[in-house]
Amino acid sequence: MRRKSAKDKELEDNARILCAWKKYHRERLEKALAGVHHAVLTRMMVQLENLKSARELVDAIAAEDWSTVDADTRLVALHEINVAIVKLRAHTNG
Repeated sequence: MRRKSAKDKELEDNARILCAWKKYHRERLEKALAGVHHAVLTRMMVQLENLKSARELVDAIAAEDWSTVDADTRLVALHEINVAIVKLRAHTNG
């Protein structure tokens, strides 16, 4: 039986960490969508799924009253916005 190389072990570790990271953020999003501010988050997620431009995103985010949204939910929103921006940039630059 062949032992795994250090590089193979590192790749497996990185894959496991990435999977756990994605699961963590998915669970946080699910919790936020089920929480008190679900309406704001749901509108934002619909906007992010159909995102075509940065201006569209800025306008949609500015239209919401974020002052009433708790910090944890805002962090979830910020993470999802970041993911959407990366996808938009990859799509427009790729």
